[in-house]
Amino acid sequence: MLTQIPLEHILLLSAALFTIGVLAVITKRHAVVVLMGIELIFNAANLNLVAFSRHDPQLMQGQLFSLFVILVAAAEAAVALAIVLRVYQHFKTANLNQIVSREG
Repeated sequence: MLTQIPLEHILLLSAALFTIGVLAVITKRHAVVVLMGIELIFNAANLNLVAFSRHDPQLMQGQLFSLFVILVAAAEAAVALAIVLRVYQHFKTANLNQIVSREG
């Protein structure tokens, strides 16, 4: 018989992922690292959705919503990386502090 991981442990892991993601978004200045932080935040939210949906095994709402979040995150990552590539081509840097507008 499989042992179940307590909900508190899963929530602690999710909180740790969320905290690391927020710290990466706030403190880092490289565009790709900021995108990785956003993905960590999405993964923390997905972990919470799946953990809480385990309490009602009859309904698959948490897993379905988690799948939707994963699809949105994949689309967001593709569009964001395309934007980062265009910004790099234009400004020759991916450092968010060094990107300045030529107008103004």
